[in-house]
Amino acid sequence: MGAIEKPVPPTAQMPLIALLGNPNCGKTALFNRLTGARQKVANYAGVTIERKEGGFTSPAGRAFRLLDLPGAYSLSATTPDEAITRDVVAGVRAGERVPDAIVCVVDATNLRLNLRLVLEIKRLGLPMLLALNMVDVAKKRGILIDADKLAEELGMTVVETVAVQSGGEDALLRALDAMPPSHKMPVNPLSAIDSVSVEQTQREVRRILAAVSNDLHDTGNLTEKIDDVVLHPLLGPAILAVLMFLVFQAVFSWANTPMDLIKGGVDGIGHFVTAHMDNGLLRSLLVEGILGGAGSVLVFLPQILILFFFILVLEDCGYLPRAAFLLDRMMGGVGLSGRAFIPLLSSFACAIPGIMAARTIQNPRDRLVTIMIAPLMTCSARLPVYALIIAAFIPNRELAGIINLQGLVLFVLYFTGIAAAMAVAYFMKRTVGANRQHPLMLELPSYHWPHQRNLAMGLWERAKIFLSRVGTIILSLTILLWFLSSFPGAPQGAIHPAIYYSLAGLLGRGLAVIFAPIGFGWEICIALVPGLAAREVAVGALGTVYALSQTGQELATSLTPIIAKSWSMATALSLLAWYVFAPQCMSTLSVVRRETNSWRYPLLMAGYMFALAYGASFLTYRIALYFAGS
Repeated sequence: MGAIEKPVPPTAQMPLIALLGNPNCGKTALFNRLTGARQKVANYAGVTIERKEGGFTSPAGRAFRLLDLPGAYSLSATTPDEAITRDVVAGVRAGERVPDAIVCVVDATNLRLNLRLVLEIKRLGLPMLLALNMVDVAKKRGILIDADKLAEELGMTVVETVAVQSGGEDALLRALDAMPPSHKMPVNPLSAIDSVSVEQTQREVRRILAAVSNDLHDTGNLTEKIDDVVLHPLLGPAILAVLMFLVFQAVFSWANTPMDLIKGGVDGIGHFVTAHMDNGLLRSLLVEGILGGAGSVLVFLPQILILFFFILVLEDCGYLPRAAFLLDRMMGGVGLSGRAFIPLLSSFACAIPGIMAARTIQNPRDRLVTIMIAPLMTCSARLPVYALIIAAFIPNRELAGIINLQGLVLFVLYFTGIAAAMAVAYFMKRTVGANRQHPLMLELPSYHWPHQRNLAMGLWERAKIFLSRVGTIILSLTILLWFLSSFPGAPQGAIHPAIYYSLAGLLGRGLAVIFAPIGFGWEICIALVPGLAAREVAVGALGTVYALSQTGQELATSLTPIIAKSWSMATALSLLAWYVFAPQCMSTLSVVRRETNSWRYPLLMAGYMFALAYGASFLTYRIALYFAGS
């Protein structure tokens, strides 16, 4: 059955349903199942916490608005996410309408943890439904729950859902259809949440569980057998290291064929345009500006998607919380909680969501340190730069017949970023406030096979983000760079390419005075400037610069052989070191400003990262020159 695809009436006329639940309960999967592509993502007013809203029409023809609230363990908020959820539900969030009803989503395999939130929401007096999610997994584990008895105990409708299966939302849709037309009810004050102590609430949870569930805890189930190995104090970290190593091997080994296809397509378009257009500004814009810039970035899409495929698989199967648990002791040694692992892992996609994810860290000092080191994680925007330089200077050969040398170098670069982040955290441990260690409390979900729909949606979202950046920010900046690189043109009798005498060339030669000690020529210096807007623009900028610097028919989409001939090994290694630590893009610094509500921390971040980048590049360049001359 499922939600019906119909035109949705104006939102002001529709009942507003709020989805609420603990993290990892399947709430967002249920939201996606109900709303499909009819979603709006924005931020709550005044904060950077994500607000997801969608619409759907039920089988009976009723239209609803659906709000996916941030995950929360309790309405007695200890994190910014939980504070937003509490304020929206209680009707005290400025600019937010009080929900007409709450659908509280609970994990059927972990009612002991989830029911505390249900009882707290109930005290506010809003109309409620309970979605007993993951009932299929609970049954497989031998957990039997009497839904009718649970409804009787809680005094609300209880429906069983399986959010990851088509039709798994049908019972919820029928229950929503059976709801009476919305009528505004007074919401009890927030003090009602704490009118009952946590101890009393937990006793009530245990009483309800005893009445409605056999609450079996099979110590021999598959999840616990796997955890005996995965969480072993010696085997666990080794397995984690091997997994990460294999991921980076795959980024190079699997991506070769699709990258060659994309590169061949871009080259083919470039040759076609060159052959069928007269030489002039328009052809230069298309070939050197657009294809040489944006086209040289597009080729790295397969590597980015392969990296995120593995991250999404590990997240969806339930492994990532185990990785946080394994790393808690190591991270505690540098003054961080294992809870910082998820924000830091998110920063491998982009530092912005990683910084925003730090809101789930309760301790303000830990949250600040996590924000300050998140940009040292190697974001996907660095990957095109790494891949370009590695392909040009590192031989594509196997070590011991099984290890790809290029993949090994990429792994070392990622590991260096992690090690630097831990070193900075250790330094800040002794300089930013008092260091109090907080015990890590994590929910470890059951293992399950990754869901194809979730994987597909996650990869599609990542592809859309990358392609939109190529089509907007990167394309705009490469066109601007082409303009700056093409005018005013070379004087009569010039001995250098025209770009040398352009506005961009003038800027590059000026910056080269600063960057000459670390081996950067004026061409690289030109590329560093637009790279401040988005890191991957640096590759597009190099494409434009070298397209305009070349003579003959060489295209910038063939950047790899061009830089292999133009740069020394010392320069290449220095640029890799620069990008391990390089100052963040402007959008990241602006998010740090919003999250910390101060200009102090983004300026401090830009300063310390520039110092690290310059120092690391200087040492790398000088050591490389020493060994090259010896």
